[in-house]
Amino acid sequence: MANVVVVGAQWGDEGKGKIVDWLSERADIVVRFQGGHNAGHTLVIGGQTYKLSLLPSGVVRPGKLAVIGNGVVVDPWALRDEIARLEAQGVAVGAHNLRIAENATLILPLHRELDQIRESAAGDARIGTTGRGIGPAYEDKVGRRAIRAQDLKNLGTLGPKIDRMLVHHNALRRGLGRPEIEKHALMRDLTEIAPKILPFVDNVWSLLDRERRAGKRILFEGAQGALLDVDHGTYPFVTSSNTVAAQAATGSGLGPGAIGYVLGLAKAYTTRVGSGPFPTELTDAIGERLGERGQEFGVVTGRKRRCGWFDACLVRQIVKVSGIDGIALTKLDVLDGFDEIKVCIGYSLDGDSIDSLPAGQNAQARVKPIYETFEGWTQSTRGARSWGELPAQAVKYVRHIEELIECPVTLLSTSPERADTILMKDPFED
Repeated sequence: MANVVVVGAQWGDEGKGKIVDWLSERADIVVRFQGGHNAGHTLVIGGQTYKLSLLPSGVVRPGKLAVIGNGVVVDPWALRDEIARLEAQGVAVGAHNLRIAENATLILPLHRELDQIRESAAGDARIGTTGRGIGPAYEDKVGRRAIRAQDLKNLGTLGPKIDRMLVHHNALRRGLGRPEIEKHALMRDLTEIAPKILPFVDNVWSLLDRERRAGKRILFEGAQGALLDVDHGTYPFVTSSNTVAAQAATGSGLGPGAIGYVLGLAKAYTTRVGSGPFPTELTDAIGERLGERGQEFGVVTGRKRRCGWFDACLVRQIVKVSGIDGIALTKLDVLDGFDEIKVCIGYSLDGDSIDSLPAGQNAQARVKPIYETFEGWTQSTRGARSWGELPAQAVKYVRHIEELIECPVTLLSTSPERADTILMKDPFED
């Protein structure tokens, strides 16, 4: 048996919720290893829709253990509210099915406020964050002034840690013309929220090592797409954490040898939320059609997603950087009915042809896509559960994508329903 990492191979929103839920039936433990509550997953199970932001997808399935790893930044108030929403839908959440790494960094109200102040002040130069404090919390983590989950166990010793944090934050706030944070107010907030979070706090690296040695199947769930990776994405229009598959080890406390199979997710076209380069973006009627048919609105923010043709160069790049073994291709049905379909096979940059996206921000903004055009199909692919149910042109499209990205498509999703999936390889089987 192989432990599996699921990562987005584009800019996120590739349909991880459905795929992770589909795989979680085969897993014993589902682990979130990076990000915060800025990325949402929508699950549709038995006609019931669940919208998750911070909780791992496995939490809605009986008998599964959901784990929030140390690579995640945790907003305790957002977590409390998300748990309450799930419980209102009949999902029991307790220490029996949810654990939080004791060394996970907490997102505090001051992080949320700083995030929003910065984005507002940036004007046209804004990055496009969700304003939920994720970036500032990661800054405090690497600045060695963060409050972590285990600190809630000993509130009486928090004073010096809060003093250290506020020296930094209050200096920033004075420079931005904002009132300073009062220490007693922050202490009061943490004292109130601690009892809601502490029942879940655990030594996660030890727990996962023990369960792995016992032969349990572990599914590692990424939040944002790999093109938002702080090192390998379209910097600076990225998230504040590493989103590639290697982070599954660092962000959970297990060694890289615990990872057996990396499944990358990609839509049959491309979308992006927020600012930043997007070579194949369509601002015409075709882009609108993709957005309408794919219901391209953010789960967390409700923001409309930018849409464009499939970019094989970008996905191929992420396949290599993230060590992806197989691709789960989603939303093929959105392409039904197009007379022709285009795929980006390269770029033109200042008159030269290149086969990958350059690292420089200015160069990324100047690249132009080079397209290959495919004949479309008129028959519906929605709900197909075998290759034989797909139109011949749809099969050709998928097979050619495999060649272009240099990676097999091992799973094909044809609707939001879990059962509407064509499986070529079970990632959990070595």
